[in-house]
Amino acid sequence: MSIEPLTALNLPSVQERRSLREQVTHALRAALVSGALRPGIVYSAPVLAAEFGVSATPVREAMLDLTKEGLVEVVRNKGFRIVGLTDKDLDDFTEIRALIEIPATVSAAGIASTSQLEPLRPLAREIVTAAEAGDLIAYVEADRRFHLALLAFAGNRHLVDTVGDLRKRSRLYGLTQLAEAGRLVASAEEHEVLLDLAIAKDLVGVEQAIRLHLGHVRSLWATPQD
Repeated sequence: MSIEPLTALNLPSVQERRSLREQVTHALRAALVSGALRPGIVYSAPVLAAEFGVSATPVREAMLDLTKEGLVEVVRNKGFRIVGLTDKDLDDFTEIRALIEIPATVSAAGIASTSQLEPLRPLAREIVTAAEAGDLIAYVEADRRFHLALLAFAGNRHLVDTVGDLRKRSRLYGLTQLAEAGRLVASAEEHEVLLDLAIAKDLVGVEQAIRLHLGHVRSLWATPQD
C-alpha cells in the first residue's frame, strides 16, 4: 500500500461556481473514472487539497461523499483508498448500461425538440475541447453531463439517477493511452454525431451511434497497468 505523491494527479484548480465540496466531489469522481486516482493507493486529504488549491476540509467532505457511494474507503489515520473493480464488474456494468442507455437515448431523441437539443451542442464541443487538450478529468465530467442531460428528455428521473450511478462506477483506464495515441478526439466527436442524429430525428442512426459509443467505452475499461 503506497501514498500517492503530490505531483502525480495534475488535478484542476477549483473555481467558485458552486460549493467547494460539490466541485471537489465532481472533480475527484471524474479523476476516479478516468483512472487518475488508482485502486490500492492511499490518498491523503492534505495532498489532494494542495493540488486543488483549497483547504483539506472540502476534500475530506468530498471523499466521505464518495465513501457513501461505495467508490472509496477510509484508511484510518492515513486517508482514502479507491475501491477496485474486477473485469467481471465492468462487464456487468456495461451490460446494464447497454440495456438501459440504448433504448432510453433513442426515446429521449424522439421526444426532445430541436430547440431542446441544440443547447447540448456547446457541451458536446466541450468534450472535444477537453480531448484536444488531453484534459481527461474535464473530458469525463463533460461526457457525464452530456449523456445525463440527453437522457433527461426521456422524462424518467430515476432512470437518469441509475445511469449516473453506473457511470460513477466506470473505470476508463484506457483514456490516457487513447489521448497519447491521438485517438481521444475521434471518440469525443461521437457526441456531436449523436446530437446531429437526434436533431435530425434519425432514431435508427441514434441507436447505432449510442451502441457503438458504449462499445468503445467498454474497450477502455481495461485492467489498470502499474
